[in-house]
Amino acid sequence: MARKKGRNINGWLIVDKPAGVTSTSVVNKLRWALDAKKAGHAGTLDPDATGVLAVALGEATKTVSYITDALKCYDFTVNWGAETTTDDASGEVVRRSDIRPEAAQIEAALAGFTGEIMQVPPAYSAVKLDGERAYDLAREGEEVELAARPLWVESLSLIEADGGTARLEMVCGKGGYVRSIARDLGRELGCLGHVAGLRRIWSGPFDVEDGVAFERIDREAQAWLEERLLPLETALEDMPMLRATPDGARRIRNGNPGEVTGTAEWGQAVWVSDAEGPVCIGRYQGGTVQPERVFNL
Repeated sequence: MARKKGRNINGWLIVDKPAGVTSTSVVNKLRWALDAKKAGHAGTLDPDATGVLAVALGEATKTVSYITDALKCYDFTVNWGAETTTDDASGEVVRRSDIRPEAAQIEAALAGFTGEIMQVPPAYSAVKLDGERAYDLAREGEEVELAARPLWVESLSLIEADGGTARLEMVCGKGGYVRSIARDLGRELGCLGHVAGLRRIWSGPFDVEDGVAFERIDREAQAWLEERLLPLETALEDMPMLRATPDGARRIRNGNPGEVTGTAEWGQAVWVSDAEGPVCIGRYQGGTVQPERVFNL
């Protein structure tokens, strides 16, 4: 008997992920609940983290990279006085300190963690080392040494501090690890630290206030979930939109350059629509667009 392939459902659904659930589990649950043929998420959240997990369905998966590259906002709490193997509360303590920073000291240190910084990912991360995931090597007891990589931190601010902990908010670009920020900030202050709580508030155009609670996914009818789908072009709001002519849309859908109305800079990434909806993402070439991702809606 042939395996059922699922339904063609296109769009984004924002889930408010709870702690203790993996990002992959959320995607699988949503795909099952909607009987969707294809699904994926834009940006992994650690199992203990909560907040925005943007799940792309169907043709929206072709826009995932544009959300992965977008700025994201995190609200997190750091516990001072201990560094752990995982840089969060789930790991074993490996170093301790009796030092506790004052709010003014924390504020002064934050400037060194904004703008273009170099960050070493946690040993327990999905970064690949010699073809293997760092967390797999770390769990096997191997020494994991990851190279520093650039990270754009738009802002890092102190919300509150009570001596033993500090609550901060960070807006950063692609590839940022809040656990590394907590670890490195603790080292900079001489007090050591690790993440005690982490919540993603927004990711690109997607806000946690628009998120569906994970517990409701298998409780609600498919129609209820489908009503909360956002169109796939939501992920493209920062990209210029051009309109295809009828013949241009036909040519683009066949993978060829097609005529469009409107203008952009030569070679700029744009998305194209027609009366039926999104047609493609492509490069503007002076009156035409060379398609890179064609939407089959």
